[in-house]
Order: sequence, then structure tokens, then C-alpha cells
Amino acid sequence: MAGSGKAHLRPEDETLLRVEGLTVEFDAGRGRKVHAVSGISFDIARGETLGLVGESGCGKSTTGRALLQLPKPTSGAVVLDGEDLTQLGPEQMREHRTDLQMIFQDPISSLNPRRRIGDVVAEPLRVWGPSDNDEQWALVSELLHAVGIDPDAARYKRPHEFSGGQCQRISIARALVMEPELIICDEPVSALDVSVQAQILNMLEDLKQKYGLTLVFIAHDLAVVKNISDRVAVMYLGKMCEMSESDELYAHPAHPYTQLLLGSSPIPDPLVKLDESVEAEGDLPSPIDPPSGCRFRTRCPLADEICERAEPQMRRVSEDHFVACHHPLVELDTAEAEVV
Repeated sequence: MAGSGKAHLRPEDETLLRVEGLTVEFDAGRGRKVHAVSGISFDIARGETLGLVGESGCGKSTTGRALLQLPKPTSGAVVLDGEDLTQLGPEQMREHRTDLQMIFQDPISSLNPRRRIGDVVAEPLRVWGPSDNDEQWALVSELLHAVGIDPDAARYKRPHEFSGGQCQRISIARALVMEPELIICDEPVSALDVSVQAQILNMLEDLKQKYGLTLVFIAHDLAVVKNISDRVAVMYLGKMCEMSESDELYAHPAHPYTQLLLGSSPIPDPLVKLDESVEAEGDLPSPIDPPSGCRFRTRCPLADEICERAEPQMRRVSEDHFVACHHPLVELDTAEAEVV
């Protein structure tokens, strides 16, 4: 799995965001580096939701933060609506961050405990306008109402007076207040109860339709990603291994790692027999010293010599379904099987 290539990228004029060769590395001391994200490429069309999935430590959250240039990528391009964000200076990037917003994993710690909810949601407006307080509150009130929070009851309260689900709704309102072009959702429901998760996901779908949102939805729960995503990208140890339309990926996984993830997601039916045929051997390798060739080869039952020697490239399985694997689980599109 874990490969490179740009065969899965669409024409630039069809996308809002285009990421090419994104690499993020961190200093680990003694001349070593953590290879958190290693040369991945993907794109997102306007109004689309891209699900980014993988095990903990695969680099999906780092990818989301790198889109915001927090941290600034080691190399690669992040092109938003024709503008390469990696080439912007601090002041220019500060202005462009109004077009990019993030919903964080922990809804309570992402809100300032000392500030009232009305001020938390209105803070971006205090910086970028409008300057009129009544106009600011009208916008804040509209968004709080849109996410299911009573504006008048919440205005003078603080975050500790709300539940986790309510705090996440408030965080979503704060992300929407500047009318961003793209919202990055970093595991926004993983800290919530299952019933509350469903409420938040349904609300995000409604808000997406109402405000024309474009989303990057980061999660490790494949059932959650399937319900909200138009396309899904699977990551492993800093690399992209599969990209597909959501229903196609779940129906016909082409990569052994994707099949492993799907097999590890339980089906809520006591009559369904567990599939014990799919399992990965060994432990997750260190991102400081990742394996050569295919990074999944140390755990893959199909791995052979070519997997150790050569990194797989993205190749077409079918329309809008691509995989980076030397031994895909489904037959490749013979017309497009050549490496790009």
C-alpha cells in the first residue's frame, strides 16, 4: 500500500483544494526525523466531503493541520482556489485563514473556559468585521440557532455549563461565522456518545446543504466516514493507499489495509459471523524509520520482494477508484493500469 502518484487527481478547474506531494516532518533529535506525512496528494471539489481515515498515528490529523499551515509543510503544495498557501507569508496566510476553519476533536478544551459563548463565537468578527456589535450578534445568533443552540440562553454562559455535544455545536457555529470555503473536521464526534454523534453528523449534513460547505472529515471510525463522505482516502503511516467514492470503497476494497480496516469494524448484528480470515501481522512500524518500498509490507499477508524494493504508485481500479498496491484485491482497469 502506502504509495505515491497523482493518477487520482482531477483537473485543477474542477477542484476547490488541490494538495500535491504534501510532506510534514518533525525533528526527533540526534539527526532523526519523524516522517508524519510523506508526499501525499489529493483534491476536493467544491461542495464535496472527503473522508480521511486510518489508524491512530497514520498522519491524518497532521494532514488536516498542514492544510492550515499549522505546522507549515516541509514540502509540497496546498492550492486553495488557485492560491498556493505554502508560498504565502505570515500576514497573507493570516488573511487566508478566514477561508479555512477547523473543528477540533475535543469540543470542551477547544473553547476558552473564561469567555462567554456569545464572545467565543463572535471573536472572529471582532477581528475581521463587521464592527457594529448589533450586526455581529445578529450573525452569531443566526448561527447558534442553526446548530440547535438557543442564542439568548447561551449568550452569557460559559463552556462548562454545556454538555460535550452542545460544546461541539458551539464550535461548529464558531467555524461557520466567517463563511469559510473549507472546514476541516478533526474527529469531531469521537469524544461524544453514539446518540450525540448521530445528531452532530446529521446537523453537519444539513449545514453542508444550507451553507454550501466543503468538508475534510478526519476519523478512524469507518462507519461514521461512510455516512458523511462523498469520497474516502485511506492513509497508512504517512502515505496514501486508496482513494474512492464512498460506497464503492466499502463494497469493493482494493487494498489489503482497507480490507483490514473494514474487517475490524464490528457489524451491530449478533447473527453475523465474525470474519477472522483478515488479520495483520506485527506492530505498526515507527514513523522515524519507516519500511522501504511499501510501508504496509511488514504487516501484509500478500507482501513479496517487489513490495520491499519498490514503492507502489496510484493506479486506477475503476472510475474514481484508485489504489497504490502491487497486489490489489480487485482487478485493475486495464486501460489505465500503467503507473502515472
